[in-house]
Amino acid sequence: MSIREMAAVLRRRWYVIAPVVLLSLLAALHLYRSVPVAYQSQSSVALLDSSAASKLPPAFGNPISNAGGALVVTADVLIRTLSGADAARELHSLGVTDPYTVGFAANTSGPLLTLTVTGTDRAKVLEETNTLTAFAGEQLNALQAAAKVQPAYMVQTAPVVLPQTPVPQLKSRYQQVLGVLILGVGAGFVLSFVADAPAAARRRRRERSAGESGGPGRAGRRRSRGRHVDATALLTGYLALAFFIPSNLTLPGLGGVGTPANVFALLALFWYLATWLTGRIRPAPGTRLPRVAMWLLAVSVLVSYVANAGRGSVRKELLGADRGLIALLVWVSLVVLVSAGIQDRARLDVLLRRAVVMGTIVAAVGFYDFFTATNIADSISIPGLSSSVPQITTLDRGAFTRPRSTTAQPLEFGGMLALLLPFAVQQAFDPARRHLRAWRRWAPVALMGGALPLTVSRTSIIGALIVILVMVPRWKPQRRWTAIGVLVGAVACFKVIIPGLIGTITALFASFLTNSDSSTQARTVKYSAIVPYLDERPLAGRGLGTFIPELYFFTDNQYMLTLAETGFLGLVALLFLFLAGIHQGGAIRRLAAGESDRELGQAFFASALVALVVSATFDALSFPMFAGMFFLTIAAGGSYLGFIRRAAPKPRSVEFPCLPAGQQAPSPSPRPSPAPAPVR
Repeated sequence: MSIREMAAVLRRRWYVIAPVVLLSLLAALHLYRSVPVAYQSQSSVALLDSSAASKLPPAFGNPISNAGGALVVTADVLIRTLSGADAARELHSLGVTDPYTVGFAANTSGPLLTLTVTGTDRAKVLEETNTLTAFAGEQLNALQAAAKVQPAYMVQTAPVVLPQTPVPQLKSRYQQVLGVLILGVGAGFVLSFVADAPAAARRRRRERSAGESGGPGRAGRRRSRGRHVDATALLTGYLALAFFIPSNLTLPGLGGVGTPANVFALLALFWYLATWLTGRIRPAPGTRLPRVAMWLLAVSVLVSYVANAGRGSVRKELLGADRGLIALLVWVSLVVLVSAGIQDRARLDVLLRRAVVMGTIVAAVGFYDFFTATNIADSISIPGLSSSVPQITTLDRGAFTRPRSTTAQPLEFGGMLALLLPFAVQQAFDPARRHLRAWRRWAPVALMGGALPLTVSRTSIIGALIVILVMVPRWKPQRRWTAIGVLVGAVACFKVIIPGLIGTITALFASFLTNSDSSTQARTVKYSAIVPYLDERPLAGRGLGTFIPELYFFTDNQYMLTLAETGFLGLVALLFLFLAGIHQGGAIRRLAAGESDRELGQAFFASALVALVVSATFDALSFPMFAGMFFLTIAAGGSYLGFIRRAAPKPRSVEFPCLPAGQQAPSPSPRPSPAPAPVR
């Protein structure tokens, strides 16, 4: 459906969209005038060890300060105490009636707490912040007194930032107004096409009758004037925005989900709804599996959102839950556009080739970052966008700079390339591309595969090994041994050109196996730390996007994060999504009639297996570029499976002994003629 046709529908149904938009404007104006301005004041408190603590804890008699000298555990105990219901009741009796939050100060690793109070009365907010700051010290002393700690060994609180003058929080007010406007415009858009759907059905019937009688019809002539826009063109725009605009640059107030690519995907979802409501597009048969998997994931996310709304979450968690819903809509948009919006296999091939080409450019930028020890994305500044990850710096491991190209983190960079690498290999071997020069077919494989070790991360190496172990054994012996030789030569080249890189990577895995690496130890400690949150809400979780590191901690594991945010329901839905991708790859390989399609099925199998495994090494779906490529490839697998199922020969049965129209029966093999009788 072209932009001109969409504008024509809105013009015809002005009496639907105009009142809805007008009502949303009035509601936004009323909200702006009626909602009071919120003021916020903050203070910071540091924990100081006692002067009598001359021996290692707990030998000197204060078990609450058993934090290895950093007092981080003590700070965590104090945060949990101040966030509890008993403390809230006591603070309410002291006059603190406005919402308050207590958490670790941002970008710090020590026992530094930030106390925040938000309210509508500026003078009262400042007074409540002073009360909360003094109450924090009293609660810490009460905890230690209950443990019978001697006064000389008590941990003390020291205000390092006094309660600040409350500042107006206009940003949240504007966000509410903008949300009402967006909701009104979106509802008016959808309702206009719903109202136009019956008339569109009548026009299609007249068009079919005109076609049967030999006339083109007025509707057909009018449609030919518009520029045709299909799902592949829209998804190409999404890929360009996702790959070439650094994923840490987002619209202000939306956090990590507010990337230009995600906003474009949401607008593309409106295009699909308009095209579907007017009857221009229908999901192709056999492509239902990825949409069913997304439906299960959406149900689990909505259940967790309702659970989060009923548990008295703090403001940051409520905003995180709203961002989680936006992320869910983006994922649904990608799955629907690919699996239901692309009706031609040739256009799906074009989309995958474009994804590989753009991923190759991102990999080439990673090479530049590695060898120049910098990051080219840091120099990219786009008006209207701000960084959702404060103070991003170049990360080092050993003597090497870990590239991240246009992604937010080296782990996202390696995970995204590992998802696309199987398709680069499949396209290099595709007979339909043999007319291209060798460097054009193999440059994506070399750049993507070569960029994976440069990240100096276990995630990238595991992803590359999965691709090799899944795809290479299925090849013919000649190709298999050639590939093994090329891999051995590549390792030798890395060892010569970049001395120490292979040794650093092997040391990473050795420390992982012996559990002697600090990164591995930090991850294993979090496995037990997630249990209390899981015990609180095991089924529905705390809400997608609410397990914020500022309030809790980094999980570095998508499965742990899913358990905390969406519970066992979300974990089952996520595993079903992974397994659906693996099943699609295997089904494509089984049903494929040619070797090229069988290798394509193996590529989908490898990509889904990579996503399944590497999601245990970092919180994969928290990164927009990796999440976008994952859902796009899952949906593409379902779409390819539908095409191959429809093209596969239908077996004959007792009920249908005749072959379908257009399907040729296999020619019987000639029977050997009898040998001539010997001449006597």
